[in-house]
Amino acid sequence: MVEQPRDQQGERDVRGHAGEVAAAWEALVVTARRTVADRLVVGTSGNVSVRVGDTVLVTPSGVPYDRLTPDDVTGVDLDGRQVLGTLVPTSELPMHLAVYRTTEARAVVHTHAVHATAVSTLVYELPAVHYMTSALGGPVRVAPYATYGTDELAENMLRALADRSGCLLQNHGTLTYGATLDQAYDRTAQLEWMCELWLTASSVPGLTPSLLSQAQLAEVGERLRGYGQRG
Repeated sequence: MVEQPRDQQGERDVRGHAGEVAAAWEALVVTARRTVADRLVVGTSGNVSVRVGDTVLVTPSGVPYDRLTPDDVTGVDLDGRQVLGTLVPTSELPMHLAVYRTTEARAVVHTHAVHATAVSTLVYELPAVHYMTSALGGPVRVAPYATYGTDELAENMLRALADRSGCLLQNHGTLTYGATLDQAYDRTAQLEWMCELWLTASSVPGLTPSLLSQAQLAEVGERLRGYGQRG
């Protein structure tokens, strides 16, 4: 059997998931617009992606989210080769692809959220000021600064993400992933809230916020595994 070229395999993968791709793109656009509405990004900063089979749908570079239509679908394979659309993918594509290659992620959200970005300039790890730290796998690390869109930034991010589902990017923003777009977005929103909480508590003169211990976080982690509705 003759092996098909990688680009042809990518096109076949897209055609085989046409309905799923259309639905995923619609959900991606909704999520991207939500990051703007919730003030997690300004303008076209930040980006969102979702994986369908071996295709990664991703927001295009420099296009306002409110202008995106079903015809603007933009997708690449796991090697970064474009298999859908004509718009240039986000400049942060290396980070998104690094997450998909090394985790079970099905969606990634990257923002420039104000409080989270502020925290990224102050500490090397977000202090465990709230038990929802456990929802991200433990204390959230800060990836050392590197120029946006570079492989160096993607490598720094992966180290910060080890055993975590989210991290801060120094002087840059946030990145979270999940099994769905909703989960990835919720983790982003939770991370921004925790950063705002820590900044608020630590700004009170003469007082220092109490922090949770590893044992306390571990106990919460066990409880979170059974959280929500069953079945």
